[in-house]
Amino acid sequence: MRTLDDIYDEYEFLDGDDRYRLLIELGRALEPMPDALKADATLVRGCLAKVWVYPLESGDDRLHFLADSESPFTKGMIALVLAVVQDRPASEVAKTDITGVLERFGLTRQLSSSRTQGLPNMIALVQQHAARIAGG
Repeated sequence: MRTLDDIYDEYEFLDGDDRYRLLIELGRALEPMPDALKADATLVRGCLAKVWVYPLESGDDRLHFLADSESPFTKGMIALVLAVVQDRPASEVAKTDITGVLERFGLTRQLSSSRTQGLPNMIALVQQHAARIAGG
């Protein structure tokens, strides 16, 4: 997975439709999520398209998330969220201001509200998983 800074450098250089395509590319680059994990328990509520997020724990308290969506664009949005938290300690993920970190992308100003309305719910589910795991 590309670093958030690398993604931002490219995103900042692009405009309009090219930014949209970059987000779709990010989604395509996510590792596959097995269909068995696409269940009600992993479903992000409040998104126009179905989005699933599943945390995997490693032995050193780091979280690795699998995610998928039925929408290529929405899959790109969750890929952007994961670029902030992937393979970090659960306690760190739970405390990270993901919304603040992503603010520099200006997603709410550049994309329609229907495109970004599920973003807070994606972030909340990632942090809920992290808090649960960090708490034991």
